Amino acid sequence: MIRNLHIDLETYSSIPLNKAGAQRYIASPDFQILLFAYALDDNPVQVVDLAQGEQLPFWMIPALRDPSFIKHAHNAPFEWGCLSKAFGPMIPDQWRCSMMHSLYHGYPASLEAVGKALGLPEDKQKLNTGKALIRYFCVPCKPTKANGGRTRNLPHHDPERWALFKEYCAQDVVTEMEIERRLATFPVPDFVQKQWETDLTINARGVAVDMPFVEGALVMGDQVKTELIQEATEITQLNNPNSVKQLTNWLNHEIGTGEEEPEILSLSKEVVKKLLDRDDNSPDVQRMLEIRQELGKTSTKKYDAIKLCVCPDGRVRGLLQFYGANRTGRWAGRLVQVQNLPRTYTAPIELARELVTDRKTDAIRCIYGSVSDTLSQLIRTAFVASPGNVLIDADFSAIEARVISWLAGEKWRLDVFRTHGKIYEASASQMFGVPIELIKKGNPEYALRAKGKVAELALGYQGSSGALINMGALDMGLTEDELPDIVTRWRAANSHIQGLWYEMDNAAVQVIQYGGTVTVHGLQLSREYDYNQSVNCFTIQLPSGRKLFYINPQIGQNRWGNPSITYMGMDQTSKKWKRIETYGGKLTENCVQAIARDCLAEAIEHLEAAGFPIVFHVHDEVVIDISPFAEDKEMLERVRKIMTRPIPWAPDLPLGADGWLGDFFTKD
Repeated sequence: MIRNLHIDLETYSSIPLNKAGAQRYIASPDFQILLFAYALDDNPVQVVDLAQGEQLPFWMIPALRDPSFIKHAHNAPFEWGCLSKAFGPMIPDQWRCSMMHSLYHGYPASLEAVGKALGLPEDKQKLNTGKALIRYFCVPCKPTKANGGRTRNLPHHDPERWALFKEYCAQDVVTEMEIERRLATFPVPDFVQKQWETDLTINARGVAVDMPFVEGALVMGDQVKTELIQEATEITQLNNPNSVKQLTNWLNHEIGTGEEEPEILSLSKEVVKKLLDRDDNSPDVQRMLEIRQELGKTSTKKYDAIKLCVCPDGRVRGLLQFYGANRTGRWAGRLVQVQNLPRTYTAPIELARELVTDRKTDAIRCIYGSVSDTLSQLIRTAFVASPGNVLIDADFSAIEARVISWLAGEKWRLDVFRTHGKIYEASASQMFGVPIELIKKGNPEYALRAKGKVAELALGYQGSSGALINMGALDMGLTEDELPDIVTRWRAANSHIQGLWYEMDNAAVQVIQYGGTVTVHGLQLSREYDYNQSVNCFTIQLPSGRKLFYINPQIGQNRWGNPSITYMGMDQTSKKWKRIETYGGKLTENCVQAIARDCLAEAIEHLEAAGFPIVFHVHDEVVIDISPFAEDKEMLERVRKIMTRPIPWAPDLPLGADGWLGDFFTKD
């Protein structure tokens, strides 16, 4: 008989959890489980006060490894990691995560936010006293005369607070159980649960870090920043030349303001770049702007993050958040944010890394120019293979372009991906009626490739001229007057994709207004309602069987007088639960990115099963840390074949993949 064991822990560690991550927090020698709250099946919640010597019931520790006891928690990787540290390795497939279930269903991540979004009654909500109690008992305190110079608050220092803390811990279990009950009508599919378990394994495995290199980068970054600020102080005579307010005032005074010279109000990258391009700057102004630009690159935050979260064994763990993008189910980056690292153009790269490790700032400056820019480009290379191993990096080629072509049935594009794969050239050929053979370097027609490229990057999801500008069309030398023609030509060349946007919009409006199910190119759009819990959703079932959820959908009217689709969701900018507007192109984007995510998830499962241990992945790219077992080309080819294996739910989707082998992570 299957039993359900719901768990919530309160813990102590001197390592900052939010900045260093759970694995580094748990690895601290002073890590301790303070409270263990649990409920077995539907029985009342019990709290075991481990901090004050209480013992777990005799059956608990065996139950933590017993497959007949399914363990539940909100953000279960944390409880899983804590209990693995305390009692030995826990088995991932025996765990369920109500946070992941919430994200799958389109709700926020945090326990408090989910409870509010679901409208849980007050007695089922997370207690709002928790943050203050956690600050008091779970993190070090500042020694003062009043507290006797202690660096930690223990239960006996405030028994009343401790009693309240136990209530708070118990209430978290109540809230977790109510969330799972509310979401039970829409369960997480078994294959998504399996992906979560694999993700748990990958995050716990972590990736090796070259700490001597990281330490060298931090020293050099501090040295360069100090030198630049000293020079800036000498030029401007400001107390803090790194202050935006002080420096803008100085620049306005030096340059002068008026009708032709508007006042400088910010020092964003774009503003500084425009000011640098002026040809009438004084030498002091020009140099100060160069320093400002350089200071923008001197941030060592990524290196600082690596140093803070690296575990005692030299590995960084917990870099990925499963279902972090809950509109599509894609993974999100955490801690070092590997999904947002600069590209690496520095060459020779091995020499640059050696000089940074040896802290030879002048040599870096002499050979590579800007020390700050070099350090920025080298951040990726801090992630390295384990001793004796190599990294295999492989990524899907143009995965979103392939998926949208397949989904829409755009035949000419599918033919491109099944043959030469040059989508930018082929797109320009279709748009401008020029034979693709002429669009090559050395020919005047090659200039059309830039238009094909920016159109491919910007226009697939119903974007127009604004999307082209945001994608850098003007920086590529195109003029605003050219952009409408590019939009028109791309849409004409991709009529099936354009049709997909409008089919998605019309189908969504229909099912939200009238219910039922409408199928669009293999996507099932439905209005679903759970009468027991009063949960109303618009869903899109993907070819994989996974669903995208849009909570409490409504149809209104947009500014053009057309039907407007809205739903309740987490705003990515404000991080607030609010009503969000969408449309056919955006729904298409959600589905394409979600299908691309499902392709990556399939590849991850296949690679892990074939003995290729993944240490992290980025969008459409996997990084494997493995002992060499064959020639480089043979190893890479095996990985490539696994990644491009036909997918059962999309056997005719033309997948492509390529990659490299090396000792450290990089991308050019």
